[in-house]
Amino acid sequence: MSLHWYPGHMHKASKEMAEVLPQVDVIIELLDARLPYSSSNPFIEKLRARKPSIKLLSKSDLADPTITQLWRDHFEQQDNTKTLAVSTEQLDRSQQIISLCQKLVPHKTGNEKSIVAMITGIPNVGKSTLINSMAGKSIAKTGNEPAITKGQQRINLKNGIILLDTPGILWPKVENEKSSYRLAATGAIKDTVVSYADVAFFAVDYLLKEYPDLLKARYELDQMPQTELEFLEFVGARRGCLRAGGQVDLERVSTIFMNELRSGMIGAITLETPAMIALEKEQVIIQQAENEARKKAIAEARKKKRKSR
Repeated sequence: MSLHWYPGHMHKASKEMAEVLPQVDVIIELLDARLPYSSSNPFIEKLRARKPSIKLLSKSDLADPTITQLWRDHFEQQDNTKTLAVSTEQLDRSQQIISLCQKLVPHKTGNEKSIVAMITGIPNVGKSTLINSMAGKSIAKTGNEPAITKGQQRINLKNGIILLDTPGILWPKVENEKSSYRLAATGAIKDTVVSYADVAFFAVDYLLKEYPDLLKARYELDQMPQTELEFLEFVGARRGCLRAGGQVDLERVSTIFMNELRSGMIGAITLETPAMIALEKEQVIIQQAENEARKKAIAEARKKKRKSR
């Protein structure tokens, strides 16, 4: 599956973020702890340049804690980068985030100039919830769907920190196909853009290999299914997701499964590891080279055909 969900307001937001960047002292990027790489916008990393960065692994209570620590170690190897794991509530982390801002921008701490922190991240990752928590009141609009915030908001916390809240943005093309599936699995894109069944097959295939015990416990499996289809048909039959004639409605059971995965009802799950992503990056480079060679061969064949006429 190739992800192409890039509404006009995201393109506009990207341009506005680049324009305001000279005013920014530190970038706070929210990543989904269940997919820290796939939820990291390459545009934001390019935009950051050498500016200090705080990577917040949000929804960490829904992620595998062991793998979350691997990702934190991975990110903190980068220059001027600090990390923090935050839960879906995020109520006990505000002071720690403020302290990290002060450590990364020490020349503004304690003087009359405020630290300007830009909060960025993909849609539905929890930016507005974080801002409301840090402000101690409801300022940013929240919702359980992507693309709630449409424009920048400037929020003075009156404690030496000014927050720039930016809309959740994706990027025009996700090169890694598996990242597209992971983004869809966690609800980072609108459900109308993807098929629940398509995404569920991807997720089940992964969980059967990496988290079989969680599936077994949640769905009361006597023995593990061998394929994604076998698993979904079993769950569908048990949950009553049947069409006329007793056939399992795959779209219906997939919807139930994806909602349970997103809510954490299956358990604490992470969909990628640093080692896994390193391998996938190599595969993407190889695929891109093959695609370019294929395009070049087609172009040369067309050129020869025109000359032969």
